[in-house]
Amino acid sequence: MPDTFAITVFVLILSTAVIAFIRKRSRDKCLKDFSHDMVTLEETSGKIIWGKLSVENTGLELIYPTRHRDKEGHDEASYILYKSEYASMQALIRYHDELSEDGKKEREKDLKRTYRPSSLRRFKRRIQNVFKTVKDSLMEVVNVFITQAKKATPAGTILTSQDRHVSKIKQELVGSMETSYEPLLEKYIGRKVVLEMIKGDKMFEYLGVLKDYTAEFIEIIGADYRTKEDQKFRKADLVVPRRYGVIRHLGE
Repeated sequence: MPDTFAITVFVLILSTAVIAFIRKRSRDKCLKDFSHDMVTLEETSGKIIWGKLSVENTGLELIYPTRHRDKEGHDEASYILYKSEYASMQALIRYHDELSEDGKKEREKDLKRTYRPSSLRRFKRRIQNVFKTVKDSLMEVVNVFITQAKKATPAGTILTSQDRHVSKIKQELVGSMETSYEPLLEKYIGRKVVLEMIKGDKMFEYLGVLKDYTAEFIEIIGADYRTKEDQKFRKADLVVPRRYGVIRHLGE
C-alpha cells in the first residue's frame, strides 16, 4: 500500500512549485514590454504617477527615483497598483525623452523589428496564434487525459486522492494562457493605426504603430501624447486598457 500521507505532502509541494512557476511567467506581455523603464501611469481620476516600472502577475509597481513626502507627512518610495485596480488605469506611457541611452537604442531596435515585420516574424506569430485559439479546448483535453490516467494503476489512485490539487494546477495552467487572438487586429500588427481613447466624456485619437495586444491591453508605439490638453505633445509608447481604447482605423 502506498504511503498516502507522503504522497499528499509530495503532491502539495509539487503543485505549489508548478503554480508558482506558472504565475511567475504569466505577466501581461504588453505591460512587460515597459518593465524597468521610466514610465508615467495616468489614472482615470487624472492622477499622474511616475517611476521605474516593475510588473508581476498580481499587479505593477512604480519605483520613484527619490523618496518624497506626501501631504500626511509619510515618506513614500513607490506606488503599487493591484491587478484588481486596473480599471482605474487610463494609460501607461513611456516617453521617449525619458529613456536612458541604452533604453533608446533598445527601443529603436524594437521599432525596426515591429514596423512592417519580416515574413519570418509573421510566421512565428501565426504559429503562436494557433496555440492561442485552442485554449477553449485545452481544459477538455486535460480533463480527458486525467480521466484516462485515473483508470491506470497506481497513478489513478494517486490522482483521485489529490483531485483538489490537480484541479488547481489545471486552472492555473489554462488561466495563464492568453485568449487574446483577434483577427481584426492581427493583420495590422506592425502597421500604423489610429487608436481611439475615451477620457471621461471625450474621445481622443492617437496615431502609432500597433505592436501588440492582449485580452486586457493594446500597445502602440511612436504616438504623440499628452496627459492634459494644455501640455505639449511628446513622442511616447502607450499601453492602454481595452476598456478605454480601441483600434479604429488603419493609419497608412
